[in-house]
Amino acid sequence: MTQDHHPLRYWDEAEEGAELPPIAKAPNTVQLAMYSAITGIFHRIHYDLPFAQSDGLPGVLVHGPLHGALITQVVTNWMGPTGFLKRVGWNNRGMAVVGETLVCKGVVTRRYVEDGEHLVDCEIWNENERGERLTVGTATVRLQVRTGL
Repeated sequence: MTQDHHPLRYWDEAEEGAELPPIAKAPNTVQLAMYSAITGIFHRIHYDLPFAQSDGLPGVLVHGPLHGALITQVVTNWMGPTGFLKRVGWNNRGMAVVGETLVCKGVVTRRYVEDGEHLVDCEIWNENERGERLTVGTATVRLQVRTGL
């Protein structure tokens, strides 16, 4: 089994305005079925194409909370194995259907110290193939300080 390698991230090196490495995701019907099973979200618009289309939708929809999980991964990849995700939140503003590629992105918006913790705020979002932001959110991570600087 292989493991994704995410380098250590240090608070001292997190620069405001820096972009987080983007991640492209293309949710498929198997992923949506597994997500439904894990979350208990079994609305037919997430697995039944004829039903979704009869409801006026362009296809089977990606779950709203799955959008949030996908954009959260941008932050957890970026912060590396020693970072700690303190807060994350998002708003869904658009729909994605199975087969669409979503590009999850982020940017560092603030670096600060609060209550002795070295924190970084990030804006996170995903975009569809037309560049429309479907889900937007924020995250705060605690990072370690590089010693010896």
